[in-house]
Amino acid sequence: MTLSIPITSECVAVLHPITEDESTLRANLPLTIPEQADLAGISHPAQRVEWLACRAAIRQLVEEQGVVYTGLYKDEFGKPHLLNSSWHISLSHTGGWAAAVLHRTRPVGIDIEPIRDQFRRVVPRVLSESEIAHAEGKPSRLAVYWCAKEALYKLYGKRQLTFREHLHVEPFADGAENLTGYVRLPDQEAKLTIRCFQAGPGLLAIAF
Repeated sequence: MTLSIPITSECVAVLHPITEDESTLRANLPLTIPEQADLAGISHPAQRVEWLACRAAIRQLVEEQGVVYTGLYKDEFGKPHLLNSSWHISLSHTGGWAAAVLHRTRPVGIDIEPIRDQFRRVVPRVLSESEIAHAEGKPSRLAVYWCAKEALYKLYGKRQLTFREHLHVEPFADGAENLTGYVRLPDQEAKLTIRCFQAGPGLLAIAF
């Protein structure tokens, strides 16, 4: 069942278990010509379904706000935006699940991840020394760091960021849903809120 997740009065997310096939998702889903080209470039059937499911999810969010959904476009960094709207969005998918978030006034990022032992392998390039110490090699904490940093990365929406150097998450209590994150660049620093839930296949993180 599709789960609607209110975040703030201006922000709402949706988590959708993918049960539809490609033709069902494609029916009546408006795709721009660039989107059609993007879809044509995806050869794996499951990835095509996940890609479409993300757009169906954001369409649901937009239409629940009483607005007509007309499709998405990507900026020069590949970040998706709504056509004909200044609202901010982000999309994420993993095997069998699609997620989307909409914020009326602020950039936003979303990520959905299963909790996997493989996170241990990416620790050196993803976490700072203090984050590594706090994680203690625990898959549940590593998953929170990874998911939260992915959400921060998608919020920022530009290149030339590294998870280890530029994206930071304050230590958190196990099971905490409200985290504090930072995007730290040589000429600026942004302090951001991250909501992190156990949901779907594992974790859902939303940065705003």
